[in-house]
Amino acid sequence: MTDIEKTAEEETAPPAGPEAIRAIPVRHYGRYVTAVVAIAILVAIIYAFGQGKINWHAVPDYFFDHRIMTGVSKTLLLTVLSMLIGIVGGIVLAVMRLSKNPVTSSIAWFYIWFFRGTPVLVQLFLWFNLGLVFEYINLMPFYKDYWSNFMTPLLTALLGLGLNEAAYMAEICRAGLLAVDEGQTEAAHALGMSHGKTLRRVIIPQAMRVIVPPTGNEVINMLKTTSLVAAVQYPELFRYAQDIGQNSGAPVEMYFLAAAWYLIMTSVLSVGQYYVERYYARGSSRSLPPTPWQKVRSHLTTFSSRKVTA
Repeated sequence: MTDIEKTAEEETAPPAGPEAIRAIPVRHYGRYVTAVVAIAILVAIIYAFGQGKINWHAVPDYFFDHRIMTGVSKTLLLTVLSMLIGIVGGIVLAVMRLSKNPVTSSIAWFYIWFFRGTPVLVQLFLWFNLGLVFEYINLMPFYKDYWSNFMTPLLTALLGLGLNEAAYMAEICRAGLLAVDEGQTEAAHALGMSHGKTLRRVIIPQAMRVIVPPTGNEVINMLKTTSLVAAVQYPELFRYAQDIGQNSGAPVEMYFLAAAWYLIMTSVLSVGQYYVERYYARGSSRSLPPTPWQKVRSHLTTFSSRKVTA
């Protein structure tokens, strides 16, 4: 009788569910080894620099020196003005390059070929020494003077950096304009828009998503390229650091100081580039990825919630 009751209970009992799967994370031992090796190399480099014959106390002593701060401000000013020349010139050259007029397109092609094919430092020296070709500049009733007086170090720097940058920006802008589907132009023309209005209202806003990332890289590259204008006597960060190093007897230390300031400025520009790219990426994806600050906040919130639960 007991066996019959047990059999009936076994038949009526619900079947046992599947056993819960216990997930075991994969161990990446290679990551640990790589991290240890990287830390060891970093410690060795820091130790080597610490034992070198470098007066590290000179770096904080001159870090906020008024000459260094003047050099930083002039470097930023030169970067902004040169990029303005480059961006405006690049847009004009890109439109000329895409023109159906063979003369206009050829002029733009020759400009890009020349300025991309010669180094920036060579172009700076050419602008600085064109007085051998043009003894004076004569703009009729507006301006007349010797070339050596007209071509100041600042003007040399702006022409050398800005016109060279225009050649690169032309190709970036051309790529962005070509990335927009031709149907957008046809639809705009069907609505009665002129070619110029189509560029301003339809093509350029959509092309910005392609143009902005490389333009941000060009701004950061321009900030570093401004150090070349020290060769034409324009006083910017690198030139001031050189002068302080020669007068104080700590030239190498001032190079490290200049490198630190360049790192600070490029880091700030990189943050700005990230948010500008994020702004123009709004129409390309339904949901934007979280910003670094949002990621930090989410991790902190998750950590605090776990702590409360525990």
